[in-house]
Amino acid sequence: QVHLVESGGGSVQAGGSLRLSCAVSGSSVSNMIMAWFRQSPGHEREGVAGITAAGGVSYYSDSVKGRFTVSKDGAKNTMYLQMNSMNPGDAAMYFCAASEGRWNGRPWSRDWVYTYWGQGTQVTVSS
Repeated sequence: QVHLVESGGGSVQAGGSLRLSCAVSGSSVSNMIMAWFRQSPGHEREGVAGITAAGGVSYYSDSVKGRFTVSKDGAKNTMYLQMNSMNPGDAAMYFCAASEGRWNGRPWSRDWVYTYWGQGTQVTVSS
């Protein structure tokens, strides 16, 4: 069974940083396309960042590009989201998602692409 568990959420002041973790069990991060999504009141679920199985290529939404970095650590079987220069618009419930295999032309930022989901971790930003 594949399970994803997020951690690292919390409260941060505008301009600050947080690092989210997504620990994977039951499969290898090296075998799965993975992504971070977020959802907040008044907004549709948004793909924030995606990363290839090997971790060599990453994708970002326009709203976070240049501020967030997605990465994988194969030794720890964990995906990370480093969030810098945070602003109130980043406040949301953040979810990690994964599917075994490759995108095969499917868009990285659509939730239906992914089979496995974590429980979510809450992020708040104060100004």
